[in-house]
Amino acid sequence: MSKEKKLTFEAALNRLEEIARLLESGEAPLEESLALYEEGMKLIEFCNTKLNEAAKKVQKLTRNSEGEFQTEPLDSAESPSSDTEN
Repeated sequence: MSKEKKLTFEAALNRLEEIARLLESGEAPLEESLALYEEGMKLIEFCNTKLNEAAKKVQKLTRNSEGEFQTEPLDSAESPSSDTEN
């Protein structure tokens, strides 16, 4: 898994798209399809980890009662997209 530590989110996403195209084409033999599927699952886990790490770093900028700016954790429950979870 040392390869994944050097992998970027964007590179993993590009590889996932490539794997999806190969699997959807149906031209890969069974053994290769299984290997691609397993690789894709590992890449999905990698991407989800990266997204979760990024989400923890996002903060909301607000003004306090004195008009000064402050940051606070972004509450995902307030996000409009949280209503449409997959």
